[in-house]
Amino acid sequence: QVQLVGSGGGLVQPGGSLRLSCAASGSIFSIYAMGWYRQAPGKRRELVATIAERYTKYADSVKGRFTISRDNAKTVSLQMHSLGPEDTAVYYCYGQISPYPSWDAQDYWGQGTQVTVSS
Repeated sequence: QVQLVGSGGGLVQPGGSLRLSCAASGSIFSIYAMGWYRQAPGKRRELVATIAERYTKYADSVKGRFTISRDNAKTVSLQMHSLGPEDTAVYYCYGQISPYPSWDAQDYWGQGTQVTVSS
């Protein structure tokens, strides 16, 4: 089984910074992409950032403030700066992962970590 564990959320004041990490473990043949989605109360889940071998992608709302990076083959981090109340949400780590050589990539999700931006 593939497991994704996200960490690093918390409470931060407006203008502050946080760093989220997402670690994949288990039966992994290949990781095609990893990243983060977020969901604020009453809103749909939205893509925040994703990183693959040949590209990174950001939501327009976080460009210039958030940076996604790959720490190693199975861990990615999301550095968030200039946080505002609009960034308050549960952040979900995800991965497009093929667990076995003959399997197509599937989407796997972490448990979610709360980010709260408030004074």
